[in-house]
This record gives sequence, C-alpha cells and structure tokens, in this order.
Amino acid sequence: MTPSPERPPATLNRRQLGLATGAALLAAGLPVRAATPADTLVVAMAFDDIITLDPAEAFELSAGEILGNGYQRLLRYDLADPSRLVPDLAQRWAVSADGLHFSFELQPGQRFASGNPVTADDVAYSWQRAVRLDKTPAFILTQFGLNKDNVAQRVRATGPLALTLQTDKPYAPSLVFNCLTANVAAVVDRRLLQASEVAGDFGNAWLRTRFAGSGPLKVREWRANEILVLERNDMHRATPARLQRVIYRHIKEAATQRLLLARGDIDIARNLAPQDLAALAANPAIRTTSTPTGTVYYISLNQKHPILARPEVREAFKWLVDYDAIGATLIKDIGVVDQNFLPRGLLGASTERPYRLDVARAKALLAKAGVPQGFKVTIDMRSIQPVQGITEAVQQTLRRAGIELEILPGDGKQTLTKYRARQHQLYIGNWGADYWDPHTNADTFARNADNSDGAKDKPLAWRNAWAIPELTRQTDAAALERDTARRVRMYQAIQAEFRRTSPFVMLYQQTEVAAFRANVQGLRLGPTADTTYLAAVSKA
Repeated sequence: MTPSPERPPATLNRRQLGLATGAALLAAGLPVRAATPADTLVVAMAFDDIITLDPAEAFELSAGEILGNGYQRLLRYDLADPSRLVPDLAQRWAVSADGLHFSFELQPGQRFASGNPVTADDVAYSWQRAVRLDKTPAFILTQFGLNKDNVAQRVRATGPLALTLQTDKPYAPSLVFNCLTANVAAVVDRRLLQASEVAGDFGNAWLRTRFAGSGPLKVREWRANEILVLERNDMHRATPARLQRVIYRHIKEAATQRLLLARGDIDIARNLAPQDLAALAANPAIRTTSTPTGTVYYISLNQKHPILARPEVREAFKWLVDYDAIGATLIKDIGVVDQNFLPRGLLGASTERPYRLDVARAKALLAKAGVPQGFKVTIDMRSIQPVQGITEAVQQTLRRAGIELEILPGDGKQTLTKYRARQHQLYIGNWGADYWDPHTNADTFARNADNSDGAKDKPLAWRNAWAIPELTRQTDAAALERDTARRVRMYQAIQAEFRRTSPFVMLYQQTEVAAFRANVQGLRLGPTADTTYLAAVSKA
C-alpha cells in the first residue's frame, strides 16, 4: 500500500537488500556471492542523473524508465510499431474536424496504488498540475497554447470517465497524441497529492521521492546514487507484474557490472562497454538484447563564449572528431555514428554524414576565425562510459589543432544543473526522445523562441545561447503541417541547416544493450527511456 503523505516509504530490510549488500561487500574486496531471489529482478545501472520522481518535473533518462514502469498515460505507442498508438488508460480518443478539440474516454474500473479510483478528474488534474507547476518538461503541454490562466478551461473532465483538450492551433493530430504519451502527461492520484500539498506546491515536494501512480510497478524506495526499488502494484487492473519487485543498484563502472553479472549477483547489466560485451560473449549463462533508441549523443558549444560563438570555430569542432575510430571502438555494438538530431526511426530522419576527422581543414577554419594558434576551453562531462572515453578521444584530436580541452568530470546531477543554467563552455551529453514524433527533437535542437536569460522555455538551443529566429519559424511550421510527405521534407531541410551552422557536434545514436542471466525471460528494451517495461519480465 502506498505510504501516507505523513510517512516516508519504509526502508527495506536486510533480507530484501541482500543483493545490494553483496555488491557493497564486493566493492570493499570481501568475498561474497548473493544469488538473486526468485521473485526479485536485480538491475545494475548508472542512475546518478535522477533528480526527482515527480512526472511533472522529472526530465532525465533514468527517471524516465522508472516513471514509465510506474505511471499510466491515456495512450502509449506500440513498441513493435512506434507510429501506432495503443490504449493505456483510455479506451477511445478522437479529434474534431477543426483540429482543435481532442476527446478521450477512459476505461472503467481502474485504480491507483492507493486504492483510489482513476477518473477523468484525475487526468485533468494531472495535466493542469503539470502546466501550473511549470517545471522543465511542461513545454510538452504548453506548446499547445496551455498556460496557468487557461488550462482549467482547456483541459476539462466532461464526465466521470470523459475528458476534452482544446489546443490553440490545428496541430498535426499525431503530434498532439504522441505528446500525451510523454511522462509529463502521466496520470497522478489527485486525492493523494491534494492531501500532500504544502503551500500550493501540488504535492511536488512530497512526490519527488514517493509515488502516486497506477502502473504495474510502484516505487517503494529511492536513495540517490545508491538504490531504487519498485514493487508489484496489486491494484493495477491489467496484466500484473510477473515478479514481486525490481531492485536497481547504482553501479557506474561497466567492469563491475560485468563481474557481478558473471557471478550471478545481479540479473541484468545495463551499462556495459563494448569490451565487456565481448568478454561475456562466450559465457553460456549470459544473454544479450539490444534495440536502436531515440537517444542521441552530442557535444555542444556555449555561444556566450566569445570564441566558441564564431561560425568558423563551430565548424572546426565538427572536423576535429574521429567519428570512424569512435564508431569502431568506443561505441561498437552500443551506438551508430550519426550527425543529425533526429534519430533513425523517426519521421524525417536523415542519414547525411558530411563530417570526418580533417585537422588541416579545421586549422584553416581556426585561422579564418582569428585563432590560428588555438585556445583553451573546458568541457563538463558525466563520469560514465562511453562518455568519458569519447571525451578523452576528442581531447586528443582537438590538441592536434591547438585547442587545449580541460575535462571537468562530475555526476549526472552536477553536470546537468550547470548545463541547464548555461554556465558551461562545452558540454557532452545525450538527449532522449520524449515522444515518438520528430518535433520532440526539433523543438529542443532547432527552436529557441527567446534567447534571454529569463526565458520561459529553455530547450537545448537556449542552453547553448544559440539565437535562431528563422529555424524556430521553420520548426513551428513543421509542427502544424498535416501532409506527411511535406512534413518529412521540412524536417530534412531543418536538419541540413542545423548540420551546417549549429553549435552542436552530433556524435551518435544509441543502441541500448543489456546483458542478462539466461534464466531471465521477457526482457525487451524500448526505443525511448520510458518504454523499457519490466513488469513483463520473469525468471525461470
């Protein structure tokens, strides 16, 4: 049962945390072997990027997976065909002829983990709450003309199980529906959060470390950079979770994950490097699974830096990456070199790849920019592979053109917080698609409606102080285009301009790979951070 607002989640006892204890003893150099319980799935994963577990606030990849397993939306997309939407809480949905009114009818008899019924009022409250809180992911909803003043009128329950959404413009219907599959549109327990509200915060302080959902798994406990525990939600009316609980262990080192997996101390390893996968290939007790994801990795240059803002310098950086070597070694089997912001699989994705390592060409560009001898610059880097290896490789090739790169390592929360405040010089990181529509990435890489420090919306283009009024106009137009073929051409044109002029050095598209014990069944990695569903996983 979900803990009451006044009480924190109960701490797991030593028996339940046997695996966690084993990992700690191993790290301390003590011999231990703690076989995982039959009803528990133990996952080793780096999740130091988690800042909050509130769906209206969370915007990090690791948090996305937790929320995807714990919360329901009205709709989800079909993992076998992401262009196709399937029911979650809703059983019917439609759009009006004028393209401005979206209606939904919920399935009856559904309940939150607290036991409270799921109603249209809960859905309306959830979306209104996200808009009014106005945290980082709120733009996914506010882009449709919703704001604090009008959201109560534009998002309304019209019956116990009926709901309408009114947009300000006739957007492509697929865009609107796909946005509603994002975590920010997850449905939360209105009664539970209203009881947990403090000073008008909509229960945000409480929900950052707790749970108010209706999905097949519920959050039992989260200790930052240590452990996160999910348990079966017995109130979930659809297919129940196969196992009683899932324990995530925060283990950043790929080699440690590999060792624990080989010993049987964990069931799944999620952050293995190519050499670790190769070392496990001959082990008959280990299997692997992989899927191309909507996550892209990049290096970005803050345009507030006077040298990095010069167009020739931006281009020079793109000629100072050894893409082929990175592809053949550091991201072998876990990624594909890609120089575009739309990952393959999304509408309008491009396979154009104009850049390669060319030091002479980069030097000529630096000379044209007035810095023929190079310069010094820093990069903020999350200390995790393959990010660290890629950063060190780029450091070497930049040096060949006279650019001295100082690496500033940190954990996910540290580097993200600095990046979101535009306080970096260079940053290396990733971006995962929030929903399966090209606007999800175009909206952040190629749109920046207000470049001022006090801007309301702060996409990646804003974080790097890249003022792009014309690309913003083109991106806005593409979101309204209903003709699919024309929309594809629009996104390909936007990407061509982005490749040429942006302060982003696009590196690769991630291939998510997991290694697991042979007795683990039903594991399927999703194409986005919030679609790796563990409720269907079992153990033989």
